[in-house]
Amino acid sequence: MNTWILAWRNLLRNRRRSSTTLLAMVIGLTAVLLFGGYARNINYGLQTSYVRYGGHLQIQRRDYFLYGSGDPVSYGIADYMRIVEAVRADPMLRSIVTVVTPVLAVNGIAGNFAAGASRTVFGSGIVVDEQSKMRRWDDYGFPNRSGPLALAGTPANAVVIGTGVARVLHLCAALRVPQCRDRSAKQDRSTQAATPDDLAQLASAESRSSRDKTANGSQAHIQLLTSNAYGAPNVADLDVIAAQMQGVKALDDMYIQLHLAQAQRLVYGGGEPRVTSIVVQLRHTADIGRARARLLSVLHGLPKGDALDVLDFATLNPQYGQVTGMFNAVFGFIAVLFATVVMFTVGNTMNMAITERTREIGTLRAMGLRDGGIRRLFVCEGFLLGLCGAAFGTSLALVVAFAINRAGLTWVPPGQTEGVALTVRVWGEAAMIGRHALGIVFVATASAWLPARRSSRMPIVDALRFS
Repeated sequence: MNTWILAWRNLLRNRRRSSTTLLAMVIGLTAVLLFGGYARNINYGLQTSYVRYGGHLQIQRRDYFLYGSGDPVSYGIADYMRIVEAVRADPMLRSIVTVVTPVLAVNGIAGNFAAGASRTVFGSGIVVDEQSKMRRWDDYGFPNRSGPLALAGTPANAVVIGTGVARVLHLCAALRVPQCRDRSAKQDRSTQAATPDDLAQLASAESRSSRDKTANGSQAHIQLLTSNAYGAPNVADLDVIAAQMQGVKALDDMYIQLHLAQAQRLVYGGGEPRVTSIVVQLRHTADIGRARARLLSVLHGLPKGDALDVLDFATLNPQYGQVTGMFNAVFGFIAVLFATVVMFTVGNTMNMAITERTREIGTLRAMGLRDGGIRRLFVCEGFLLGLCGAAFGTSLALVVAFAINRAGLTWVPPGQTEGVALTVRVWGEAAMIGRHALGIVFVATASAWLPARRSSRMPIVDALRFS
């Protein structure tokens, strides 16, 4: 106990030097915790976005993830409702799963043949009510500002397209797309002849009976041409109810979303309807491991279940790992940088204290204090400095994080179109706080050990005559 009291008194002997060292430690720990809280918020935000739109897990035909984007029809899952019901009925999965919903990927050519415009599109057919339930997932306290799906409560032939698709198809005025203008009627007539005759006839035959429909309030129509499961062309006249901006321009220029039943009629016609994936959303992300293992067990018990695979959202979205990996690397670099600063600052403080107290060390040695006692005295000083730095740094980080979270700052994350609150997740992250607080205490203590060792090995005679 006397050693601790002496160590504390020695720190107070030169308050200015001790305060400067302590300030460096406090600033370093505060910066590390704030950036760590920001990186944690980015991680949770990306995870929430991917889980809301694509679920935690997806059941797919094996190799669909690698090769299916060019030919999704060939990777359709037959008798998919049996799989959906088996997942919903499993006692273990029922307690951790919130939504199980089928999705069909669709690609084709969308055309506004009255304007002589068309482009390739890629999207999905969804079950609107189940997708709306998925959007309400919120395991990390992020507000959901997206509102209900645009397809909610719409007829079977309704479709939502990206704003980039709307611009190419010259539907800006009808869909009120900003920063966009449609071509003049003269230009449309001059390019209408460029539409292939077979496509124009096919679209005209499909849409002739519904060309003048306005009862459902739709202001724009497109024709979607796809190749069905048998290789024959199939076309449908669709009512565009909204054009929504997507976070990535490449996706915005190709995005299309329609009801699952309509997508299945386009792709499979009168044949057996299939889907390309079955999305599974869990209550908590921490359950992914055991949920995937149980899903594989359930699938292997079904006919042709061995041909299916279960992929998690991190595998389906490689950019998630890239973004979080980048932030983790930056965070690690900052932590190492500040640890180095603390190490040299504490080491310099201890060296100066030893130089000033050399004769005192010689006197203590002459009175019978052993080498270990000298080392213990200076190591205790470093430990106390680290402990104070950890306490004050953590407190300051919590105060600053609270102020930032209450400031109402917003930013637009990559891949999104709406601003989100800028928050720093320090509160509630006990593991992160404890890990870095203990880290700074360890660095400060270790930094004091080498000067303490050097001082304890100084000859008594040399220490006593030091001036």
